[in-house]
Amino acid sequence: MSSEGKLEHQEKVSDNVVESYTDSEANVPVYTGSTLHRTMKNRHIAMISIGGVIGTGLFLGTAGSLATGGPVGLLLGYVVVGTICYSVMVSLGEMISYLPIPGGHITMAERFVDPAWSFTLGWNYWYNWTIILPAELSAAAVLIGFWNDSVNDAAWITIFLVIVIVINMLGARAYGEAEFVFASIKVFTITGLIILGIVLDLGGGPNHDRIGFRYWKNPGPFAQFGGIAGSKGRFLAWWNVMTQAAFSFIGTEIVAIAGGEAKNPRRNIPKAIKRVYVRILLFYIGGVTIIGLLVPYTEPDLNLKASNAAKSPFVIAIKTAGIKGLPSVINAALLTSAWSAASSDLYSSSRALYGLALNGNAPKIFTRVSSWGLPYIAVSTNAAFGLLAYMAVSNGAGRVFTWFANMTAVAGLMSWFGIAVTYIRFHKGMKAQGMDRNALPYKAPFQPFLAWYAAISCVVICFFSGFAVFINHEWDTATFVTNYLPFILFPILYVGARIWRRSGLIAPEDMDFKSGLAEVEAASYDEPPPRNWVEKVWGWLM
Repeated sequence: MSSEGKLEHQEKVSDNVVESYTDSEANVPVYTGSTLHRTMKNRHIAMISIGGVIGTGLFLGTAGSLATGGPVGLLLGYVVVGTICYSVMVSLGEMISYLPIPGGHITMAERFVDPAWSFTLGWNYWYNWTIILPAELSAAAVLIGFWNDSVNDAAWITIFLVIVIVINMLGARAYGEAEFVFASIKVFTITGLIILGIVLDLGGGPNHDRIGFRYWKNPGPFAQFGGIAGSKGRFLAWWNVMTQAAFSFIGTEIVAIAGGEAKNPRRNIPKAIKRVYVRILLFYIGGVTIIGLLVPYTEPDLNLKASNAAKSPFVIAIKTAGIKGLPSVINAALLTSAWSAASSDLYSSSRALYGLALNGNAPKIFTRVSSWGLPYIAVSTNAAFGLLAYMAVSNGAGRVFTWFANMTAVAGLMSWFGIAVTYIRFHKGMKAQGMDRNALPYKAPFQPFLAWYAAISCVVICFFSGFAVFINHEWDTATFVTNYLPFILFPILYVGARIWRRSGLIAPEDMDFKSGLAEVEAASYDEPPPRNWVEKVWGWLM
């Protein structure tokens, strides 16, 4: 490529003069200074979106959900939360495809709702991803216990935390490459587990035991929550699955945060968003169905609160089938999932903090980036919160994982609520300014009804998330705090921010749909068509 064909210019962002260089692949300007670089390719974005769907929530967190909900309660819970997740993602996808800018939906909230909403959504999102980091590190320690539970959890947590920090400190490109590898392992693992599960259920295992729907009949399709008999106990068992299911799905929106560092975002972001529903159906609904068929909800090893041994339902099923050696292989694959998830957590929390600082909602020091586009101050600060995982040393890794999972799930649902509200305002603003949604890079179906459905559902689930502490006189302070702290903090933050900033809702006619659009359009280009069937298959997969 000749130098004459390259784009070279300077652009002023805030008070910083930001140099612009050329991406050799497509004449796309790449920015330095206090901005991120667009260094993630299509395959990175595709795998990040997949990796956000598949994690320890599915591989490990489903243990507690199966034990409390039963196989049908587990399945129904994941189906309901899956529809909410889809509604949020298509709403987010429409906004981010139009404006894939740093800060993602946090920046969008300031443009389309009001600065106080951006402040609240940003800090809630930061809290969500900051808290989930120690949860994933605890999950990794739980999985290690499958092989050796005599070594102190602190040793494993330290190793995992160092690996996660190193990956993130190498920058977005290194994170994208690592996530590509990790997510590939996840995809092969869950696909293989679903196929193996079908074989085992039909009697293809070493013991030739044809399970079928045996465990749906005995001990039954639903657990009886808290020993409560009848339909009430079954309903509560199903409802109790909701929060854990939310923890499993939280992370799908990470592709929006990555939008500010994606190459050709107007092509790659919509492509990743459109396939979310396929992944939800295949990986989650397929996965929990197999779990419910192969493992009875009365299985003692489903108890995550025990301090020893791994409790992945998949590993339990394979071990019960008598397949030698494979449980260790699968557990190792699940361990890489925990690494991947923890790496994504640190990436997301650091970019959320960067977005907050960029909008003036956090100290400006967090906008500092290295010469290769790494917000190193934000990454270092968020990495420090990984030390909370050392709580597992005194309380047990499984118990700590459950605590952090509950806190993350509720904070994540409130983030989804915030995204849905932001989209409702975005939709209203487009209509008020006479903009044609058909001209958008991605137009979400059934809007704004899906956004309203997601917003209302998230609030209802959060409100009743900690209902267990009010039943049968089983009060537990830790459960109450972990379920309701994020739910209570969200409105407090919003009201406080509105008073402090003296802000109000932005009128639909005044919403900013233009700032940053020039850079996005400059970063968009037509990719060459596939030259052979191999490239066609790769393009379909990625």
